[in-house]
Amino acid sequence: MLKEFKEFAIKGNMVDLAIGVIIGGVFGAVVSSLVADIISPLIGLLFNGDFSNQFAVLKEGAAPGPYLTLAAAQEAGAVVLSYGVFINALIKFLITAFALFLVVKAMNRMKKKEEEAPAAPSDEVVLLTEIRDALKSGNS
Repeated sequence: MLKEFKEFAIKGNMVDLAIGVIIGGVFGAVVSSLVADIISPLIGLLFNGDFSNQFAVLKEGAAPGPYLTLAAAQEAGAVVLSYGVFINALIKFLITAFALFLVVKAMNRMKKKEEEAPAAPSDEVVLLTEIRDALKSGNS
């Protein structure tokens, strides 16, 4: 089992996995920033405020409303439907899924080109071809 682990680690699979996790974390942060700092404010313009702060009060809390922010409603113990936060999460998911789709599509295209590319003939085939050509030119 130790030998298998060494082979696994040496092949680079662990390094590839670690790099994927790190890049995935950074990509997640970039997508979060894109949604929170660019997309949500633009959508918020349509709703007169921060879109992630959009909510509907289902039941008032200990302190009666109206609540100006989602945080104030939650702090008061109100039961709220936080549709702005949900839609932000949905946008993050769609952006991430689309980006991963593009990456997988590009990788598949590269694999297909690799498979379509003719393999270089082996040394034996090259040598036999040279011998054949030499014999043909010697007999002519």
